[in-house]
Amino acid sequence: MDEQQRYYITTAIDYPNSRPHIGTAFEKIGADVQARFRRMEGASVHFLMGNDENTNKVTIRARELGLEPKAYVDEMASQFQDVWNALEISNSDFIQTSEERHHVGCRKFIQAVYDAGDIYKGVYAGHYCNGCESFKTEKEVAEAGGRCPNHPNAPLSWVEEENYYFRLSAYRDKLLAFYAANPDFIQPESRRNEILSLVEAELKDVAITRKGFTWGIPAPFDADQTIYVWFDALLNYVTAVGYGTDDERFARLWPADVHVIGKDITRFHCALWPAMLMSAGVALPRKVFGHGFVYRKNEETGEVEKLSKSLGNVVEPMDLIKEFSAEAFRYYFMSKCPFGGDGEFSFERFADAYNSGLANNLGNLYSRILTMCLKYFDGDLGPVGEIDLTAWRGELDLPALTETLRDRVGGFDYTTALQRIWLEVVDAANKYIQVTQPFKLAKVDKEATRVVLANLADWMRATAVLIKPFLPQTAETFYRAFDFESHQPWEAVSYASAASPVSSETHLRVTAPVVDGKPAPLFPKVDAR
Repeated sequence: MDEQQRYYITTAIDYPNSRPHIGTAFEKIGADVQARFRRMEGASVHFLMGNDENTNKVTIRARELGLEPKAYVDEMASQFQDVWNALEISNSDFIQTSEERHHVGCRKFIQAVYDAGDIYKGVYAGHYCNGCESFKTEKEVAEAGGRCPNHPNAPLSWVEEENYYFRLSAYRDKLLAFYAANPDFIQPESRRNEILSLVEAELKDVAITRKGFTWGIPAPFDADQTIYVWFDALLNYVTAVGYGTDDERFARLWPADVHVIGKDITRFHCALWPAMLMSAGVALPRKVFGHGFVYRKNEETGEVEKLSKSLGNVVEPMDLIKEFSAEAFRYYFMSKCPFGGDGEFSFERFADAYNSGLANNLGNLYSRILTMCLKYFDGDLGPVGEIDLTAWRGELDLPALTETLRDRVGGFDYTTALQRIWLEVVDAANKYIQVTQPFKLAKVDKEATRVVLANLADWMRATAVLIKPFLPQTAETFYRAFDFESHQPWEAVSYASAASPVSSETHLRVTAPVVDGKPAPLFPKVDAR
């Protein structure tokens, strides 16, 4: 496979102790937008997601439900995938870390690190957070007032036990050299500065096994020890693509082009993970993108809080999908919540964004254009012929904008990309309708009206291409509203297609579903809460 045409993207794997909430979905949609965009650009994309199942949380939750851990994680994996399917997530693979392929690869990897001399036995004593399933430094605990900074409502445990350590501290200089040689490895820039400070000042050896656990992967060099959650979980990125089980597949797909993860676990992915790979002699991933959080305002206190089951403020994606749609869900979180920063959710904000951006704007334009085509031309505008299909653009330089959007989307700057599409492309069509007034023009000049509507049809085509990574169903509906398949198959469009003129032989015929002479509404307006 051509190296330039292979793109491997992953998300963090999720704890299956509860169903996914909108903050979890935010990450998956952001990765999905990137995967869809890269496919449009011609890459062969491998998109991995999964569940982190070898954790103490699983044992506790399964016991509460009277289930064996394996039966519990399989059921939860099914529930997670139902949500991702509903949100149109286009992942290629879904790994469960209880799978044999993961166990085999984990044992091979940790043995390689052990053989390299980077694992030793010792006694660990420290503050342990069951929520994170990780030990916390004295500094972290002090700054969080004696609590875990990520789970302030869950008490920390003081743990003393014999286990195995990874010599992470020995990789300080190698990590700093790697960051210097690969300045784009940690994104966005704010995450990079955080990791540099951590590695320069606080890089310590880490415990990588736990003693006395029956659920998990036994260490190959000590059957009494189970591989610790982070040393196990991070390995899903290599075990899923064949490490330890399929050498040819692994050589073809690794290294990952980007790991998409939450900012709270950036240090594991940007310090521990690269050092592990260095020790085992495996190539490092090309980039780690640490996205922000979704917060929700507490209606009683007015404070903005991180979504947390312990705080009782989580919202399940399925609730919003059923009330609005998956497309509305994707639109809100990609347009209103900066992927590299933090966003805020409320039902009121969601409904406002839906009505203003989708129902009153995009959906309304779709209905108006098709209704006029059906009313004045029975849905058949005829061949494009000599019609100039650039009039609708006005002062818009669509080729230049398309290139800018390619850079923005490729750089995970989704909010800016969508804002520009709505402001410069959608507004261009609105202005064109205001200037040409086809509903009046049809009474005096049928041919001029045909030209105007042909331009608006081309606007629908260009818009469909630009929003395809974000709103895949809506984009396809726009594209298939006219017979643009004869010009270029939908599956073959790229961002460059948006600015490329359609062929003169293209026949503009309405092919959208029609009921009583009108197209079905895409986004029925809803009442704000």
